[in-house]
Amino acid sequence: MKTVTRMIADEIYEAVNENGNKVMIDMRKVEERQSQSPTELLLSALAGCGAVDIVLMLKKRRRTVTGLVIETTGKRREEEPRYFTAIHCHYLLTSPDATEEEMNKIAHLALEKYCSVATSLKSTITFSVVVNKA
Repeated sequence: MKTVTRMIADEIYEAVNENGNKVMIDMRKVEERQSQSPTELLLSALAGCGAVDIVLMLKKRRRTVTGLVIETTGKRREEEPRYFTAIHCHYLLTSPDATEEEMNKIAHLALEKYCSVATSLKSTITFSVVVNKA
């Protein structure tokens, strides 16, 4: 898996994956921002990854899913580096045949076992860096 991120302006970047799909990254002040910041993208990635797993598991149980909204909030440290110390996902499921109890069980299973983004947040990751002058 690979992405290429290019600077558009001082605080605006565009990331493109191997298939050419693009996402804008915006680090400007909140009132000027037109795209998500990197930390907002991380929350969105977690919500999206978990949602896909949740819907797949519900459909395997032959449940009907007509809507799913996830509100994801994150608490960050006040000092640098301002990494997340807690993340909360609130799911609003629209389904005529899935119960809240079933949904709770599946949501926890998705985030604790199947979601690659959630698992990555809990793992030890090694980073390497190479810098070349253009």
